[in-house]
Amino acid sequence: MAEDECFPNMADLRAEIDRIDAELVELLARRAGCIDRAIAIKRRISLPARIDSRVAEVLDRTRRAGAERGLEPAFVEGLWRNIIEWSIAREERALDGSGGRDDGR
Repeated sequence: MAEDECFPNMADLRAEIDRIDAELVELLARRAGCIDRAIAIKRRISLPARIDSRVAEVLDRTRRAGAERGLEPAFVEGLWRNIIEWSIAREERALDGSGGRDDGR
């Protein structure tokens, strides 16, 4: 079946886009759950919220993955930078400014 036959009109295509959007939100929520688990681990082993080498690793991996799928690497990097910065801010708030140190705060 040709791609244009899968969604013969805008209503069907929009419904598919809405379904994909819902999946993306679900995946982001799952990722946030992983961030929450990372907070507990980072607190226990005294790691900071921001680990620059990990940020670079994630950005590099996602840029490559996006490029392999025909997405502009700069678009993918920008999107992931937002996700990463949101995640780091979430960790920093939860770590209460302790920088990952378990100092009783």
